[in-house]
Amino acid sequence: MIERYTLPEIGKIWSEENKFATWLEIEILACEARAEAGEIPREVVKEIRNKAKFDVKRILEIEEDVKHDVIAFLTNVAENVGDSAKHIHYGMTSSDILDTALAVQMKQAGELILKKLKDLTNVLAERAKEFKNTVMIGRSHGIHAEPVTFGLKLANFYAEMVRNIERWERALEDAAVGQVSGAVGTFDYLSPDVEAYVCNKLGLKPADISTQVVQRDHHAYYMTTLAVIAATMEKISVEIRHLQRTEVLEAEEGFGKKQKGSSAMPHKKNPIISERITGMARLIRTNAQAALENVALWHERDISHSSVERIIMPDTTMLVYYMLEKSISLITNLNVYSENMEKNLNLTRGLIFSQSVLLALTKAGVSREKAYRIVQRNAMQVWEGEGEENFETLLLQDEEILQHISKNEIKDLCSIEKKLKNVNAIFKRLNL
Repeated sequence: MIERYTLPEIGKIWSEENKFATWLEIEILACEARAEAGEIPREVVKEIRNKAKFDVKRILEIEEDVKHDVIAFLTNVAENVGDSAKHIHYGMTSSDILDTALAVQMKQAGELILKKLKDLTNVLAERAKEFKNTVMIGRSHGIHAEPVTFGLKLANFYAEMVRNIERWERALEDAAVGQVSGAVGTFDYLSPDVEAYVCNKLGLKPADISTQVVQRDHHAYYMTTLAVIAATMEKISVEIRHLQRTEVLEAEEGFGKKQKGSSAMPHKKNPIISERITGMARLIRTNAQAALENVALWHERDISHSSVERIIMPDTTMLVYYMLEKSISLITNLNVYSENMEKNLNLTRGLIFSQSVLLALTKAGVSREKAYRIVQRNAMQVWEGEGEENFETLLLQDEEILQHISKNEIKDLCSIEKKLKNVNAIFKRLNL
């Protein structure tokens, strides 16, 4: 499934070619730093940079024998560099290049995700403004509650995505950490200046302290933030899936002219993108859980995290990137049926104004318990009626209510416009 949906732009970041190229740059930068400190001749570093290269196929061949990817990589590089290769990887441990390169890849993938996050947020903002005053029923527990607008619904998603951008920027900064500190992080053979030089050139921060590895709380923060982002997209998708139900049909995924919804039923138009996003969010939550379990390693390091990260990092970043692409398309091409929103709004024949009447009665001096009983009595008559009863009509005929509020007040209380008078204020708060 991953290969089918991988987009070239982010897929290349996790390619073997990019991984080994990053490893090589780390090794050369470490040599440069040592040359800056006078530990090795600058001419040697120049030779290393000119000659150092690798061949993915050859690395994999060597790895078949040595069963160690970093040793296989270094062996292949040495085949091309010659005698000067003795200066490569001096005082370093495998995780110095593995973890620092992983941070570079996480940053590269994260920046692409950040761009897509901003694109989705902009699309949500535009469509929220488009439907700012498109009235529909709000629901709690799946049951009709009070009026909202479809623009408010989209504005809520927009605000959450703005928060996700802020979270993701923090997670990217937190994950951009490298190390070149040796076998157990004590800089026994290398100066901390080497680490600082390498990280600076790669756009990373040196780890405050490392063991044999960069501590995995950085990765867990990154992965759990991706899970939150995916959860927001799932939240949007679940809402659209409900709104597309035949009995509701207030919004609907775009449907291509040649698209088919069912192999058996030609009439079907299914919310397949929303369902796909919902399913993928489950995968991402699972991967985030695995990242959390990677935080606790034995002593200065064990290898239990390694196999996990080789899967969850590429898969999760590519999945989130794909989900963002699909969410952008989903919102951009969403069909909105305002006439069905109006029809559904009126299904309960005015019951959406029950709270307005309740509060008006309490304001007029009726106890809340008594006011609730009076309003509920009329509401239940509408619920249980044959479709003839209208809530406003019943209220206008209820002598107990008319003792406290006038008929004109009742009519005013049953006003959609009055209930949505603060929509502009909400949009202003969101800078929309």
